[in-house]
Amino acid sequence: MKELKIEQPLVSVSWLSEHLNHPDLIILDATIKKAANNSNEKYPKLRIKNARFFDIKKAFSDTSTDIPNMLSSPKVFSEACKKLGISNHHKIVVYDKIGIYSSARVWWMFKIMGHQNIAVLDGGLPAWQQQNLAIEPETNDNTYNLGDFRASFNSKLVVDAKKVLNEINNESTLILDARSPGRFTAQEPEPRASLKGGHIPNSMNLHYKDILRDRHMLPVDELKEILDDFNIENKKLIFTCGSGITACIIMLAAKLAQYHNVSVYDGSWSEWGQLNDVPIEC
Repeated sequence: MKELKIEQPLVSVSWLSEHLNHPDLIILDATIKKAANNSNEKYPKLRIKNARFFDIKKAFSDTSTDIPNMLSSPKVFSEACKKLGISNHHKIVVYDKIGIYSSARVWWMFKIMGHQNIAVLDGGLPAWQQQNLAIEPETNDNTYNLGDFRASFNSKLVVDAKKVLNEINNESTLILDARSPGRFTAQEPEPRASLKGGHIPNSMNLHYKDILRDRHMLPVDELKEILDDFNIENKKLIFTCGSGITACIIMLAAKLAQYHNVSVYDGSWSEWGQLNDVPIEC
């Protein structure tokens, strides 16, 4: 069989359908069920044929902290991948039931763990179902042949609060916040009552929904036009949001638009908004 190559961080449903049964391909369902329900995506318990559930909230997050969705250690990530039958030679396509939401987070997680052969399914399960492509019932008793995935951590793709604090006044760095404009300006309340309102000083707002259309990522030329308005050429980009999920959507857009000096503030507002020794603007 012809070698499978993933050359872009985004693939179409037609591409995935064409390669669905390739032995080197693993498909991951990265749906966060609460988020899907909150967005009124009440799908029956169906998944793309051969898909495996990637549990962001439990198996692939640091559950020792009260900050949601924090990246797990390379060791924990590797062990969880092995249980899903994932090895380093595999090519991975990840999707979710909203369209493009938590799937972008998983794309970033694999990138930071050194795995390059991963892409997000543009449009997710809704786009797949619109084409009447192969689906199957979800089951909870899936077991897979043990994989041998080994992470190779790339620290350049993630920053912590201390790093963000150091970069606030750096004119060569831009922090882009993917939350809604109302949350960015503290005109809307934060979902978590313990968090202050506002944003990181000198950050700018790019709501993740502004780079999506009908559950799909905007075309690359439109993404470039939007990002160029922020005057970010040759700048270091740090992406943040509420809890590290939607920041990865705008990071994915930046990569599609050929920006490469990029990282995610993993703690995002869930951390910054509860710290007492950091500045906040509204």
